[in-house]
Amino acid sequence: MPIPDSDWAKLTPFGATPITMASAATIAPSTGYTVLTGNTAVVNITPPINGPHMLMIEFAGTAGVTAAGNIKSATASVAGQIMLLVWNTAIQKYVPVG
Repeated sequence: MPIPDSDWAKLTPFGATPITMASAATIAPSTGYTVLTGNTAVVNITPPINGPHMLMIEFAGTAGVTAAGNIKSATASVAGQIMLLVWNTAIQKYVPVG
């Protein structure tokens, strides 16, 4: 099933303006590129759309992600680098790339 244009506009890396939000146990990005401030580890991510997609999360601190919620494996972050996470619809979890 094709992705609606309105959802594609939220997630496309081309011309997307990153949003900035505080790192928290649960985050809800509204675009494909999010900058997280702070050092709280992310446990759950509220998917911005239904269906397969990828998120780019830039960590300003050293929060990382855990495997306690809807993220498949714990991954440490590096301040100033981007973590890619792919939504796996079969298991309903984000899978860190790399």
